[in-house]
Amino acid sequence: MTEENKPIEQAVRKQTPHDEAFKKLLQTFFAEFIALFFPELDAVLDHSNTKLLMQELLVDIVGKERRNLDLLVETKYKTMDAFILVHLEPHSYKEDDFHERMFIYFARLFELYRKKYPLIIPIAIFSADEAREEPNTLQMAVQDQEILKFQFLKVELKQLDWRRFIDSDNPVAAALLAKMGYNKKEEREVRSAYLRMILRLRPKLDDARMALMMSVADLYFQPNAKLDEEILDEIKAEYSEKGVEIMELMPAWMRMGYEKGIAEGVEEGKKEGREEGRKEVVRKLLGKGFSHEQLADTLDISVEEVKELAN
Repeated sequence: MTEENKPIEQAVRKQTPHDEAFKKLLQTFFAEFIALFFPELDAVLDHSNTKLLMQELLVDIVGKERRNLDLLVETKYKTMDAFILVHLEPHSYKEDDFHERMFIYFARLFELYRKKYPLIIPIAIFSADEAREEPNTLQMAVQDQEILKFQFLKVELKQLDWRRFIDSDNPVAAALLAKMGYNKKEEREVRSAYLRMILRLRPKLDDARMALMMSVADLYFQPNAKLDEEILDEIKAEYSEKGVEIMELMPAWMRMGYEKGIAEGVEEGKKEGREEGRKEVVRKLLGKGFSHEQLADTLDISVEEVKELAN
């Protein structure tokens, strides 16, 4: 590996868990992704005929590298009455020549499948933490004569206004809300909007899809126990009849903050030798909607001991 390639290679290794989760999201919610970000394209696709193809190993003869395409989907184009290819490429780090790589992928796919598929649609999803305009064209010309103009579709998450999506019942919108553009002052609103979105989505998704959507969102939220407690209290007051459901759906980033707070509170009680301190922590969390079993698991004690502390 050359020195100039090291930063990109390190970024790739660092982003692997994110990229794998992202790919799983797109595999499961392909139709929802297209509907959310490309509604005009969605109108001409027949998703009942969509299937995921095996990963395509392509050789980049320019960079002399072998790469797997992230996602390759076969679907039906209504007006053509034909099957087409959609290439989805999530990208989470800075790479100045990424648009060239997308062209190479397209050229290889065209070479392999031009007889079978009359249309190949390349789409890149940019999810880097910093907002920037990503080039999505590659052009060549001689004087006034255009030789090549390649352009792929793109979604730049950090360039999107999160407020546009908070009333959506699309699971992709909920999963990616925290990757959209917002500032520090808006963090509370984003977290609150996301929790309301998952409450609306719960009756519409099975457990596996719900868990996948939330697991992706969990990658982007950082625990903040104080803030999350305030939001949770507000939502529980607003949806009083859904108290148990809210606790069951509590995202990992909220659970981590709560469990850290529980552990610290209990440890402090032990250090000071105050049984009342432990009881206070347990009673407070039970009042927030935690079950005896959840507290027992978090505190690594029996359910009976939790009940004793609660009395």
